[in-house]
Amino acid sequence: MISYQLFTETAVTTTMVHIGYFIPSIASWLGSRIGMIIFIYAFAWVFVLSSALPGIILGKNRSVLIQFVVCLVLTFVSFIIHDGLFSLVNGETIQKIMGIVALLENPYLAIMYLSLPYIIISVIDVQTKRSNRWKVTISQPSLINKDLKKV
Repeated sequence: MISYQLFTETAVTTTMVHIGYFIPSIASWLGSRIGMIIFIYAFAWVFVLSSALPGIILGKNRSVLIQFVVCLVLTFVSFIIHDGLFSLVNGETIQKIMGIVALLENPYLAIMYLSLPYIIISVIDVQTKRSNRWKVTISQPSLINKDLKKV
């Protein structure tokens, strides 16, 4: 959990520094609100990881209890992966994470990292709308006939 917060903070700071090269007034305004900006981007990641992914796994018709169990399993799997990585690299996990964080000092990678949760949410939303439109079209044959008459 802490690693995505570290990634987010590094990416936001890198992006703000590079905005400062081109538009210093906006960078100083953003700098005075850096805590809020980091919170918003961190919240986007938490939303994707805790809400959108279980939604993809379970579909729309899910109970809260089942969603909780899926989130719990995903959390448990992340701990298993963390412990596995820790034992594979003989306890050097922190150094490996810091090496990944250094990648986010590249402004293009930082912007991509900050945009990724919003891209994932948008793709899920578009796919859901397409799926719902397809279901409505199939459930109402008169709409299909009208479309065929137009052709």
